[in-house]
Amino acid sequence: MESVKIGEQHVRVEMDHLNGYLISYWSNTVDGLKALTNYVTNLFNIDVSDIWASKQSFHMIEWVNSRQKTPLRNVWYADWSATPSSEEDMIYILKDCRTISQLRICLKLPPNFRFSEKFREIDCLDIWYGEWVTIDNLLTMDGIDIILKSSTLTSSDVNVFLKHWLSGGCPRLKLFSAEIRFLDILQVLTDLLHNAVLVDDHRDYVR
Repeated sequence: MESVKIGEQHVRVEMDHLNGYLISYWSNTVDGLKALTNYVTNLFNIDVSDIWASKQSFHMIEWVNSRQKTPLRNVWYADWSATPSSEEDMIYILKDCRTISQLRICLKLPPNFRFSEKFREIDCLDIWYGEWVTIDNLLTMDGIDIILKSSTLTSSDVNVFLKHWLSGGCPRLKLFSAEIRFLDILQVLTDLLHNAVLVDDHRDYVR
């Protein structure tokens, strides 16, 4: 195992010959991630474009946003532990995290969590645990793809959203998917049957 200088620190490294990449060892993994990020972005004169963060590494999103003017392209905020994410962190992700292409949120939130702000323009918004998403939230979303899993929206809520979309709301929308436990298709299509196109075949969606 060799020692190399990355930034201001000397770090132990070794080569993974099987997979073809370098493994570095840090006494503090967060400091190591920041040092490597600074080193690579300065070396190639690039900005960070994608982040995959958990509750434990959430502050890396804030750190990256504070160090560059270019918005992030993709953010995946995920955590599989049983402990809910903090409301403050989630509000930052939804309100202040500058993401232009994709925001994927894969973690549980406190049962009483509510977001009262307007959603930012995001091309793809994918929420895995969408129990907190209300019809008011949905009406402020501006995206090409909106995907809600574990949603508590009702058939009436979907009807309201479809009417909103048909009247010009969410004009960029191409794909809307909501996982709803109980769906009444007639309630969903109330006053909209003349707009419905029923198909029997399978169609693939391409962005």
